[in-house]
Amino acid sequence: MSKRFLSLVLVATFAMLLNLSTAQTTNKYAETSSITQYREAAERGDAKAQFYLGNCYYIGEGVTQDYTQAVYWYRKSAEQGSAYSQASLSACYHSGLGVIQDYSQAVYWASKAVKQDYDFAQYLLGIYYYNGQGVAQSYPQAVYWYRKAAEQGYANAQYSLGFCHYHGYGVAQDYEQAVYWYQKAAEQGNENAQRDLGVCYFNGHGVVQDYKQAVYWYRKAAEREISVAQYNLGVCYYNGVGVSQDYSQAVYWSRKAAEKGLAGGQNCLGQCYYNGTGVAQDYTQAVYWYRKAAEQGNASAQYNLGCCYDKGVGVATILFTSRLLVS
Repeated sequence: MSKRFLSLVLVATFAMLLNLSTAQTTNKYAETSSITQYREAAERGDAKAQFYLGNCYYIGEGVTQDYTQAVYWYRKSAEQGSAYSQASLSACYHSGLGVIQDYSQAVYWASKAVKQDYDFAQYLLGIYYYNGQGVAQSYPQAVYWYRKAAEQGYANAQYSLGFCHYHGYGVAQDYEQAVYWYQKAAEQGNENAQRDLGVCYFNGHGVVQDYKQAVYWYRKAAEREISVAQYNLGVCYYNGVGVSQDYSQAVYWSRKAAEKGLAGGQNCLGQCYYNGTGVAQDYTQAVYWYRKAAEQGNASAQYNLGCCYDKGVGVATILFTSRLLVS
């Protein structure tokens, strides 16, 4: 997995993370307060109420979703020193939700929040250093902030720290430490950690090789719709590794990965159709999935597709004729 892949995973989940954080805090407060009460308290300058009102606008709870209003109330609260609002405002600046995207402002507000030891803000700052957004890129600094949040039990930071240990980004490569942090995050339900912990068990990296444990963690992540885990689980079923061989299950999981656009899953599904394993043999479908994967640069699929053309299987046969021209 590349450095860029981690970057994309972290950025793509930003809005989800903030939604989860705001939903949890807002729902707790909503048990005793209505939107009207939030607003009245917020307009009186209550920082906590301003934060919760911002959350309501962010997730559209009790009001029409409005990121601009969310930012307005987060800022009010942040300026009074609320670490929660400072981190939320930072995330909005990073994602460009309700405000013009500005990485420098994202770093500014996250830096304020980490002074209060807020784990989400520490995690955000780790992302900014990892990606070099609003600050000079520094993997060691990313690791520093991931560790701060991870030690407080923040699952996403635990996964990111494990990832850095696994690949040696900003820290000496150490599979055992990678497994340690993956395990902590996986047990909290982090689907990326579950996937990568499965990879560690499959390859025996940082842990005794155990195919059954690999399948266990692949399945956890696959059920959370992680395409790579679905593909890996499909391959395990196809080969009978860590689980009883079951071509139908191989097709089931490969199809899930393939439909999400994963080239490996598409190629695997193509092979199942070609060989008639777990599904009725269908060369046309085989070619369809081989082509999907081949167009993404998957070498195995390109070879398989080439073989289909060579044999005239599942594709229209083009006959080339030549004739001798005699003057």
